[in-house]
Amino acid sequence: MNNDILKEQLTLLELPQDAMVWLISLYDVIQSFDDVKDNGKLEDKQLYELIFSSMVAMPTNTFYLANIVALSHLVNLQILKWIASNNLEQVNQANTHSFMWRAGYFDIVLHVVFLCKGFNFAKENAHLVLSIYGEKLEDYLKEFELCPILVQE
Repeated sequence: MNNDILKEQLTLLELPQDAMVWLISLYDVIQSFDDVKDNGKLEDKQLYELIFSSMVAMPTNTFYLANIVALSHLVNLQILKWIASNNLEQVNQANTHSFMWRAGYFDIVLHVVFLCKGFNFAKENAHLVLSIYGEKLEDYLKEFELCPILVQE
């Protein structure tokens, strides 16, 4: 998913600008780290953006600073889930669970909606967050040539 599509979909959630900027930066950072994990390298421009975003822009974002306790714990949880998914993928055991755990970014998005707009708004608009996730299970599993695993689970 590119940033324009993500920004358009996040706009529907009526989030404050600093929250949207942080979420888009987080998405970019996650994608970059995943690219490094999968490919072992980034282009120089991507690397410099990753360094600046993860070490300067994101930690000093006003939304993040106001919600650092909740967000840092949630980001940590998603990192652990991403690592677990990667571990399964490395031993050719990718499955529906690893697919779900890789989608942790959208848990963070929903929590940001909750932090900004409250429980009722988050509850009534959770389906919009769910609809942002564009990858299909079949496509994920095809990356590992494991589509038949769907029949076994």
